[in-house]
Amino acid sequence: MAAEKYTFAQFKKQYPDDDACLLAIFRRRYGNEPTCPGCGVYKSKFFRIAGRRAFACQWCGHHLYPCAGTEFEHSSTKLTLWFHAIYLMTATRNGVAAKELQRQLGVTYKCAWRIGHQLRLLMAARAESQTPSPMSGHIEADETYVGGRRPGVRGRGAKGKTVVFGILERGGTIKAQVVPDVKRKTLRPFIQATVAPGAIISTDELGSYQALSAMGYEHGTVAHGRKEYVRGIHHVNGVEGFWSHFKKGIRSTHVSVSRKHLQKYVGEFVYRFDNRKEPATMFNRILLQLSKPTSVE
Repeated sequence: MAAEKYTFAQFKKQYPDDDACLLAIFRRRYGNEPTCPGCGVYKSKFFRIAGRRAFACQWCGHHLYPCAGTEFEHSSTKLTLWFHAIYLMTATRNGVAAKELQRQLGVTYKCAWRIGHQLRLLMAARAESQTPSPMSGHIEADETYVGGRRPGVRGRGAKGKTVVFGILERGGTIKAQVVPDVKRKTLRPFIQATVAPGAIISTDELGSYQALSAMGYEHGTVAHGRKEYVRGIHHVNGVEGFWSHFKKGIRSTHVSVSRKHLQKYVGEFVYRFDNRKEPATMFNRILLQLSKPTSVE
């Protein structure tokens, strides 16, 4: 299956019912030919138990419950609906609102919100694990303001808005984090923990970035206040493009997001950005995470 061509028709053919979904979880958790923990037989065959989310060993009858310890265990929602939600979350450009999940899956709003919330947590966790540490090469660093009804005053608190700081490795991944402010004492530790010494860092003229050269980085700026957006190799157009996509996605899909949950949405868009050319891979990675014993609460 071509990773860049994972259509809904392919998805439905691969996971037509709960049995197919349960088998997919089983294989991701135990492998295609698992050793039976009951009798110890290597590459034992396991058969589906009717009426249960379980499989039995052909030799000793030992039961394996693929959903035990995962998010699926205590959920009464059908596995096909969970899988459909994963597909929607990973196949769309701007994510899926809880109301849309409610309409598509035919579940209550509470159930749709919980599924979407859990998938965002997993996507954010996956995005964090995919980010190389530390980043190197040519880096773009920039901050943006999210929320509120009035335009923000850059670098002065932007009353009513939430600050998100991002670091983009050109040709690579992006890391973004909700931060309390854009003061030097806030941004410097984040940069030091994320970017390797000696890297080239491009920023705008915000005063909090002025000490980057003294920190061991090759620092260059562009003066947005003077309508300068490129100076030689230095610009922050890449990370600003991500901000633009993120904000348009929030406005068009979710209308607004509370400060409490904003980091989950930031992580979701980071994950989608890092895997934007591989929708099938995105789907399988999230399914693999869900098939493991619960690691995200």
